[in-house]
Amino acid sequence: MTTSTRWERARASRWFALVWVVPALLVLALVVVLGARALRDLPGVQAWLVEFPGTVPLPDDAPVGFPAWLNWQHFLNAFFLLFIFRTGWQLHQAKRPAAFWTRTTGPFRRRNPPVRIGIPLWFHLSLDAVWVLNGVVYIVLLFATGQWVRLVPRTWDIVPNAISAGLQYASLNWPTENGWVNYNALQLLAYFATVFIAAPLALATGIRLAPGLAARLRPLDRVVPLKVTRLVHYVVLLYFVAFTIVHVTLVLATGALRNLNHMYAGRDDETWWGFGIFALSIVVMAVGWMLARPTLLARVAELTGTVRR
Repeated sequence: MTTSTRWERARASRWFALVWVVPALLVLALVVVLGARALRDLPGVQAWLVEFPGTVPLPDDAPVGFPAWLNWQHFLNAFFLLFIFRTGWQLHQAKRPAAFWTRTTGPFRRRNPPVRIGIPLWFHLSLDAVWVLNGVVYIVLLFATGQWVRLVPRTWDIVPNAISAGLQYASLNWPTENGWVNYNALQLLAYFATVFIAAPLALATGIRLAPGLAARLRPLDRVVPLKVTRLVHYVVLLYFVAFTIVHVTLVLATGALRNLNHMYAGRDDETWWGFGIFALSIVVMAVGWMLARPTLLARVAELTGTVRR
């Protein structure tokens, strides 16, 4: 094999982009950190950081801490999103499914014949359904318990404080807020965007793309073409992936034990309870990942329809 042939094969590899993408990202990160540190050293910026420390005070009657229902919601949301990411990526690759499902049972009668879909799409839509149900429960409890004040911006001071928190993150001088009591402004905006913008966008575009509904909603193509809807749905998927990566990274880098206790054990200390529950949740996800194979999924799908290969 000649050198040129090896080079061509290397370029054709899906991992070839990492040869230059990873170093470029590292250089960009270094530039951002050095630039943020230089900016923070300016007297005017230091005074501005004192005026806008990165957090906005909550009302005096705001709830403190994370109730048990929020801990469970966090795990269920992570579990469902993991498999939504997986099936979404499988659908994006557009490979021929190992089996196809056609609905034969259900609570509603339909005039049109049922649509035949691949098992990955069936699994994706099933996960979407339970994820949306979990989200509805989350929203109801969020407003019923007053936890919404921790996620919804209430004043325009959130903007300069979010910029302040972003500058602190970029300079690697982490914001010193106590997440048990209050999120910093950048966290608040990120959670608000995820819950109240990205999630509804994923639901709306997913409904628009759903088999059986795409044809009925075709008049909407004049307003929002199907190609644009598919692009938005994919961009939202990438947003959720990026949000998850950044979220997990910051949780582990800014006091892992305390943060994991907040999210999984509902306690504000540095014991190992939260880490233990987190580790158990990873095991559950890993088992679910191994079980979610086409053969087993086809058997489950047969409970509500006909599966053909």
